[in-house]
Amino acid sequence: MDFIRTFQDLLYGLAVAASPQNLLVAVIGLLLGTAIGVLPGLGGTNGVALLLPLTFHLSPTAAIILLSCVYWGAIFGGAITSILFRIPGEPWSVATMFDGYPLARRGKPGVALTAAFVASFIGALISIVLFTFFAPPLAEMALKFGPPENFAVLLLAFASIAGLEGGDPVKALTMTFLGLLLATVGFDIVSGTPRMTFGLVALQSGVSFVVIAIGLFGIGEILLTVEEKLRLDGLKARLSFREVWETCRMFRNYIGTLIRSALLGFWIGILPGTGATPASFMGYGMARQFSPRGSRFGTGEVEGIVAPNTAAHAAGIGSLLPMITLGIPGSPTAAVMLAGLFIWGLNPGPLLFQENREFVWGLVGSMYLANVLGVLMVLTMVPLFAAIVRIPFAILAPLIVILCSVGAYAVNNQVLDLWIMLGSGLAGYLFKKLGYPLAPLVVALVLGDMTEQAFRQSLIMGQGSPAIFFTRPIAAFFVVTALAIFLFPFARSALRRARGGAVAAEAPGTAGS
Repeated sequence: MDFIRTFQDLLYGLAVAASPQNLLVAVIGLLLGTAIGVLPGLGGTNGVALLLPLTFHLSPTAAIILLSCVYWGAIFGGAITSILFRIPGEPWSVATMFDGYPLARRGKPGVALTAAFVASFIGALISIVLFTFFAPPLAEMALKFGPPENFAVLLLAFASIAGLEGGDPVKALTMTFLGLLLATVGFDIVSGTPRMTFGLVALQSGVSFVVIAIGLFGIGEILLTVEEKLRLDGLKARLSFREVWETCRMFRNYIGTLIRSALLGFWIGILPGTGATPASFMGYGMARQFSPRGSRFGTGEVEGIVAPNTAAHAAGIGSLLPMITLGIPGSPTAAVMLAGLFIWGLNPGPLLFQENREFVWGLVGSMYLANVLGVLMVLTMVPLFAAIVRIPFAILAPLIVILCSVGAYAVNNQVLDLWIMLGSGLAGYLFKKLGYPLAPLVVALVLGDMTEQAFRQSLIMGQGSPAIFFTRPIAAFFVVTALAIFLFPFARSALRRARGGAVAAEAPGTAGS
C-alpha cells in the first residue's frame, strides 16, 4: 500500500515538474550548471551559492528545481574539461580524467564524453528510484554513521586509489603523504591556530584543491605537450552520431559496474559531509579492483570513465535525501540548498512530506525530468565538444592557459593562487617525468580535510584511543577492508620477488639436467 501511495505521489510530482514554468526553470538551471561545471574554479557548490539570491522571487518549488538542476548540470559539465583538456572542472571529475583524457588523446573524445554522460544519467536514475521509494529508512540508517564510520569510509577511498595504483607502491605512498601535507595548510580544525602558513595571511584559508589540480594537470600537460613538439594525438578525431550510439550499446558490458557504482555512490552521498568526490574515487577504485580489464585502467579504458561518473551522479542525488528527511546536508552543495529551505520558510524533516507535498514531490519529479533533459542536451552537443580538440595546438594552448588562470584566480581572488598554479604545473611536469603518480596526491589533497576532521573527532570520542575504529562493527569492517586493499600491492610485489628468486634458483639445476 505504501508503494502505491508513493507511486501516486510520484505521478503528482512529475506533473508539478512538467508545468511550463518549472520546466523552463529546469532547462535554464541545466544550461547554467553545465557552463559552471566547465569553468575550473567555480563548481556546483559555488554556482548554487551564487544563484541562491535569484531564487527569492520564485516559488519554493521552482527555486529548489533551479538550484538542483544547476547541480546536475555542473556534474555533467565537470567531465568535459577533464576529458578534453585534463583540467578537472569539479573535484569529483579528477577520477573521470584518469581514463577520459587518455581515451580522448587516442582520437576518441566522443566515446569518452558519451560514456561519461550516459553513466551519469544511469547512476542518477538508479539513485532517484532509491530516493523515491526508500527515503525515510535509508536516512535513518545513515544516522548510525558517526565520525569513526566516516573516517573508515574515507580511509577506504584512499586505499581504493593509492593501494590500486599499480605502479611503485613507495612512490604512491610518497605522493599520498605529500597530498596530506598540503591539506594541513591553514587553520587547525581543533585549536584554530595557523599551521604551515609561513607567515602568509593568504595561506590561512588553506591551499585550494582547484588551484593545485589546475596546475598539476592543466599547466603540467601543456609543458609535456610542448616537449612533444606541439603534437596532440586527439587532433585527428572525428565523430558521428553513430559512434555515440555504438558507445551507448557498450554499456551492456558494464552492468555490474553500473549497479555497484550507483549503489556505492548513493550510499556515500547519504552520509553527512561526504558527497560526490569520495564517491567518484571509491567507484573508480572498486571498478579497477573487480574489473577483468582493471590492469588497463589509466590508459583510456571506457569502464574507468563509467565507474566514477555513475558514482558521482548517484552521490549527488543521495546527498539531498538527508537534507529533505532529516535537515542534515549530505554535501557542501546540499548545505547551501538547506540554507535556501530556511530562507523560503520551509522546515526540513519528516513532516515536510506531509505539509509541503508539492515542494517535495515536485523536487523528486524534477530529478527524473532534469536528468532526461540533461543527458539529451549534452549528448546532442557531444560533436561540438569533441570538435574542440581539433583546434590547432598553437591556438588551443594559450586558451587553456587563460582558462586555467581565470579559474585559479576566481577561487579566492588573489594573485598568490596564480603563483601556486604555476608552481604546481612545474611540479606536475617533473612528477610525470620521474614516474610519480598524481592520483594519490590529488585524493589526499581533496579528502585530507574531512578525513582529518573525522579522525580527530573519533579520537576525542574514544578518549585518545584508536581502538574506537575496531570496537564499532561498521567502522571496523571498512578499516580492515581498506588496510587489505592498501597492503595488497606490497604483498604482490613481495610475492613477485619471491617467485623471481625461486625461478633464478631453479634455473642452474634445470640447465644441468
